[in-house]
Amino acid sequence: MPEGIKDKVAIVGMGLTKFKEHWDLSAQDLLVDAVKEALDDAGVDIKEIDSFYQASCFDEIGVGKSALPLALTLKLPFKPVTRVENFCASGTEALRNAVYAVASGAADIAMAVGVEKLKDIGYGGLPEFADALGTESRQIYPTITAPGAFAMMANAYFEKYGIPPQEGKRLMAMVSKKSHDNGLLNEKAHLRKQVTLEQIIKSPIIAWPLGLFDCSGVSDGAAAAIVARADIAQGLRDDPIWIKALQIALSSGEEFMFQDWDSTHIVSTEKAAMKAYEEAGIKDPREELSVLQLHDCFSITELVTYEDIHVSERGKAGRDVENGFFNLDGGLPAQTDGGLKCFGHPIAASGLRMMYEVYKQLQGKAGKRQVNDPRLGLTHNLGGFPAMNISSISIVGNVKG
Repeated sequence: MPEGIKDKVAIVGMGLTKFKEHWDLSAQDLLVDAVKEALDDAGVDIKEIDSFYQASCFDEIGVGKSALPLALTLKLPFKPVTRVENFCASGTEALRNAVYAVASGAADIAMAVGVEKLKDIGYGGLPEFADALGTESRQIYPTITAPGAFAMMANAYFEKYGIPPQEGKRLMAMVSKKSHDNGLLNEKAHLRKQVTLEQIIKSPIIAWPLGLFDCSGVSDGAAAAIVARADIAQGLRDDPIWIKALQIALSSGEEFMFQDWDSTHIVSTEKAAMKAYEEAGIKDPREELSVLQLHDCFSITELVTYEDIHVSERGKAGRDVENGFFNLDGGLPAQTDGGLKCFGHPIAASGLRMMYEVYKQLQGKAGKRQVNDPRLGLTHNLGGFPAMNISSISIVGNVKG
């Protein structure tokens, strides 16, 4: 069995732009802002970084298909730069590559950056994803949309667990309400308007039962992380955040092709989470984890993910939501920064945005949204559709060992 990367690498600096409609800034401008904050946070010069990994999902944003624009933008002195893309996990994939480079000994210090300007791509929402999944998936999913696919999962979940549709909508609304309440406390969030539970429930339907407030928005933004070898990290700062596990799982599409899968959960998320817990040495995630940042592209996704990562029992996540277990003052706070609901989803920046929040929480620097005495944090990305997807799980902690 692989020995894993637990405590071999630590995050020593992070940067995050405000997520919004940045009509006046280019993708390069956003990259510079995020990288500058990360460098200042880590207290290192860019020349000290050995390798760079830049994530972007769409070519239309101005950073192209290669990593050369990052080298040009940051005026990098002949350093290795790699462009990575892995759907909605692209930002986390950049971090994974940077961490593995350091853990392998190929680099002492590495940087991961993610940027997206979805407001520049010419779409009202996300571009068509089915084409990106390949010819076979286009034959299976000829007219699929993300809201439609996750709406079907919501209806299947309600049916399996005997939840009346209107009750299901109320539970999903509570999921979104919690995130919007948290987003009000975050100056870098895109959407910071107070909304009531009734407004969420009665919002226009996008794909039944998903309404407008059950869906994440579109945004522009960038994020960056600097990681270092363990001994170097301890010399750079008193509060490095230690990488405990990085796991990723991709679906083969078999869920859609056989009858074993009932459409009420994401197989790849559970697979990645179980491997991550093993790598991190976590036995009871509900009790051991302190803060969650989940891929809440839709409210039903967040609800189901609580069960997929084994912090809620199957069919019982709604009970935890009602009891306030995932609220800022609950047993396991989730979406403490407002999540995709309040930040929007500039694809390649989202995974690093989630890590930025966990990083600040574990350092005790999250301000008004600070959770009590956190020790371990988890981030989760999901790209694709319920039956054909990529899922990543990252676990970090503020104590080595």
